[in-house]
Amino acid sequence: MKPGTGRRRDKLMHIDHYSFGTIVIDGNTYTSDVIVYPDRVDSSWWRQEGHVLQKADLKDILAAKPDILIVGTGDSGVMNVPEGTLRFLESHNITVHIEKTGKAVELFNNRPSDKKVIGAFHLTC
Repeated sequence: MKPGTGRRRDKLMHIDHYSFGTIVIDGNTYTSDVIVYPDRVDSSWWRQEGHVLQKADLKDILAAKPDILIVGTGDSGVMNVPEGTLRFLESHNITVHIEKTGKAVELFNNRPSDKKVIGAFHLTC
């Protein structure tokens, strides 16, 4: 499997482990921020401003039309999600959960199976 294109069709993606700077998803280790879609992992997620989530950073997520977006803001919660970004997502009928990445991973792994859920995880600070 090529990095950044991990695809899975048989069941929901699962995060096996998270620690500062590393996330293991379905047995594959990633060391850069990731977006976890229902069927694949995008390990090339970069934001315009590293520690601020902006509307422009959400193009691919919006195109996937999730019901729920879970945002992991880093081990210490340093990544900021401005109120305007949150309102923008909610205006697209997306329920947003914003947590430190450890807690966000727990939410992602316990997500409702009847909803389309995407996770966007900042792995470091």
